[in-house]
Amino acid sequence: MDTLAKAAAACGAVTSVLIALAGAVIACAPASGRETQRPVLRWSPGACVTAEYALTACNGGRSEVIAMASDPPGPGDCPEDTDDVLRVGQGRAACVRNFVEPHPGAPGGGGGLLRSGDCVSLDGRELPCSGPGWYGRAIALATDQDACPPGTLDTLEAGSQVVCLGRGGQVLDRGACVARPPADVTARSALVRVPCDDPRAWAKVLAFTTSPEDCPRRSGHYLRAARGYRPVTCLYVASG
Repeated sequence: MDTLAKAAAACGAVTSVLIALAGAVIACAPASGRETQRPVLRWSPGACVTAEYALTACNGGRSEVIAMASDPPGPGDCPEDTDDVLRVGQGRAACVRNFVEPHPGAPGGGGGLLRSGDCVSLDGRELPCSGPGWYGRAIALATDQDACPPGTLDTLEAGSQVVCLGRGGQVLDRGACVARPPADVTARSALVRVPCDDPRAWAKVLAFTTSPEDCPRRSGHYLRAARGYRPVTCLYVASG
């Protein structure tokens, strides 16, 4: 009898555990006729974003929100590895980064934040350095052109920033050759840099000065900019 009583007590203990576990499962199940509540998606760090720039649950999506910033973001508001900046309303922007490559926010990638190593068009828009149409490559961003570092060959305005441009693209430097401009007064976009052995080569850049009087003596022509980092480009015309 004593052994049977112990067995019955043990059996009762096991039964009570099973009932408790079963009760826990039942308690977690949704009530009959009620839909499972979906999680609330918010624009905040850690949220996931689809290729169509919509919030999604983080078992999917192409990119992640890595910071929130004002719209438009100020300098330093988004991390340097930001691939894209999304306007989300109410004066806010989301700084996002792709989970996998490509990363347009990498220097020269054509997206994300404008920074050193990126390529820009004449209107200050960032473009992929691997593609066509860009004017120059940034070596720094500054508050004004006087703050650009040594090695700056030209500047462009991009919003509240000045893009300091180095060698590359259509930016002229000493020894570069240009085709003949279509008119005496022309836009910078109409000035085409060409190889010096190209039949279209009309003149070679000798120097950059603040006035035509400062050009080298053998400089027969010059280009004058209405405003900008280098107002006078001194040219030696190799062909009529």
